[in-house]
Amino acid sequence: MRKTEATSLPLPLIICGSLIAMLTFGPRSSMGFFQLPMLQDTGWDRSTFGLAMALQNLAWGLGQPFFGALADKYGTARVLILSALLYMAGLMVMAHATAPLWLHIGGGLLVGLGVAAGSFGIILSAFARHVTPQQRSLAFGIGTAAGSAGMFLFAPLSQALIAHVGWSDGLTWLGILMLLVPLLSYPLRGNAASGKRSASEREQTMREALHEAFGHRSYLLLASGFFVCGFQIAFITAHFPAYLGDIGIEPRYAVIAMALIGIFNVVGSLAAGALGQRLPKRLILAAIYLGRSIAVTAFLLLPQSPVSVVIFAIIMGLFWLSTVPPTNALVAVMFGTRHLGLLGGLVFLSHQLGSFLGVWMGGFLYDRMGTYDDVWWFGVGLGLFAALVHLPIREEAAPQPGTTVQL
Repeated sequence: MRKTEATSLPLPLIICGSLIAMLTFGPRSSMGFFQLPMLQDTGWDRSTFGLAMALQNLAWGLGQPFFGALADKYGTARVLILSALLYMAGLMVMAHATAPLWLHIGGGLLVGLGVAAGSFGIILSAFARHVTPQQRSLAFGIGTAAGSAGMFLFAPLSQALIAHVGWSDGLTWLGILMLLVPLLSYPLRGNAASGKRSASEREQTMREALHEAFGHRSYLLLASGFFVCGFQIAFITAHFPAYLGDIGIEPRYAVIAMALIGIFNVVGSLAAGALGQRLPKRLILAAIYLGRSIAVTAFLLLPQSPVSVVIFAIIMGLFWLSTVPPTNALVAVMFGTRHLGLLGGLVFLSHQLGSFLGVWMGGFLYDRMGTYDDVWWFGVGLGLFAALVHLPIREEAAPQPGTTVQL
């Protein structure tokens, strides 16, 4: 990238948005560490916890287009303040849940909506409005890497909180941290009419934008591939610590693994953002999904040990959220930034439907079969499917009404 392009990035926006992404992604990525101590104290089974996390992912996905549309119209900062309130309330309710219903309301519904209002889709849409089209992929990579850094930081933090104050007070302290989000939201104020919009972007109503998107084959293929991303990473986030315990790996390696995924996720996200400036984004995505399937296959078939866990975590970390920058950049290429919060949110809804299935299926099949193996292999097959569906995607602006569409 030329120096003039790099130095023209709006640093206050990028820095504050990245810190918010770190705060909103960190706690939800560490939920797996709270599973076993919570279940030990309450006597609930893994299906109960798995359903709460599945509901969280579903609420995140369903809320993303809604909050994205609100940010497009009323401003990102206002939506981020709402995110902090919902997120904090959810963690507090989860911390003091006395019945599965409250776990599902707090850790599921409220936390999910809180993440939806303050996650990547909201942050990256604000970035897209204030950088040039040439800078978007890199800016998206920076924001995604920040969320990855949150995963790296909150893995040991959550484990330390559980060890020193217990899982309930640990969740309470994570909730208090959400109060930092409103303090960081000011540079992200403004709506879809703010910032740098291309003169070629035409005005559309929300209904027109939705009609155009759902009639565009490349958009639908992109959404179907992102479903797979959600399935794979949500299953690992929620069940990997328990899986390692099942195969006799010391608990500390679960912390090490999730931290390694987080830190190498930073590398992978930045690399995907930078490569997206130079290479076809559809090919980057196909390579990522293929790489995930190969990594999981090797991990399952080769002898499993602390060393293999570390190697697997590093490789998966490189592929973890590296899908986010090219996916969001493709939506912006196809439809511009006018309704990016909404249209990007709908692609993310597909991701979260996959997340719901991955988390719920993990707990459901484990309780009935005593193993996670079938879910692992199902994820491998989905990864191969995702690699294939990205190949025909057309990396260009969607044809305007009245033009001939070439499929």
